[in-house]
Amino acid sequence: MIEQIEHHPLDELLRVDRIPHIWCSTCGLGIVLNSFLTAVRESGISRQDIAVVSGIGCTGRAAGYVNLDSFHTTHGRALPFATGLKLGNPKLKVVVISGDGDLVAIGGNHLIHSARRNMDLTVICVNNFNYAMTGGQFGPTTPPGAKLTTAPFGSYEHPFNLPFLVDSCGATYVARWTVLHVRQMTDAFREALEHPGFSFVEVISPCPTVYGRRNQLGSGLDIVKYYREKSVVRNDIDTRECEIELGGTIVVGRFVRKRKPTYLEKMNEYLRQSVGEAFVPYSGPVDDAGD
Repeated sequence: MIEQIEHHPLDELLRVDRIPHIWCSTCGLGIVLNSFLTAVRESGISRQDIAVVSGIGCTGRAAGYVNLDSFHTTHGRALPFATGLKLGNPKLKVVVISGDGDLVAIGGNHLIHSARRNMDLTVICVNNFNYAMTGGQFGPTTPPGAKLTTAPFGSYEHPFNLPFLVDSCGATYVARWTVLHVRQMTDAFREALEHPGFSFVEVISPCPTVYGRRNQLGSGLDIVKYYREKSVVRNDIDTRECEIELGGTIVVGRFVRKRKPTYLEKMNEYLRQSVGEAFVPYSGPVDDAGD
């Protein structure tokens, strides 16, 4: 007899009234959300000290399922919104969860400058190689040869190598895993949450309904089996070696972890030198409840 579980270990971090979610069967986004919330729980971060920001797209729906302060922004604007949260309340741990289209296409300019500034943000980019919610258009991470609604004979554009892109721009923590690598992905999320500076974790996730069907990749389970066969763990390698080709090897691992001053640390240092002893670093909004 199967015993019914009435309480899920992550219930306190989920808006259970919004479950079941809208994601397709065998989509990897549920796995990503589970791993993220597990990492939040393991890190010991209080619900009052974390905020989640997402943009438009399938991944962007994650902000509506977490029982945390969360914001569903306009297309491509998750990072500037998250930056405003961080600057307004430096003590807050701000996490961006969004897809390749939202973060790298329309939001690409914000991505490179957030990394350049080493803004203290945790960014989870779920890469399914297409604009899935709008019908399967090709995007900036679509591998050459992949077929989609706007590339019926295969994409011929050069895609971004996301780890190399953010590494080149100044990110101080960079990792990539697939949804198959649940434990490693959860560890990466926890490390990214604890890391001071711009942290970027790319998650390769199946889109069986659109990308998988168009490219005859089979079910979501078939795609995960492909991840098992094709993934190679190569920690600390040159991120230029992380390119993804259609049907090729997927390099996964933690590629970058280094320490350098964050945007706020540099700003406070500059202002302290300019203003002198009178300078008081801004630490967040004042709680007037006790006044």
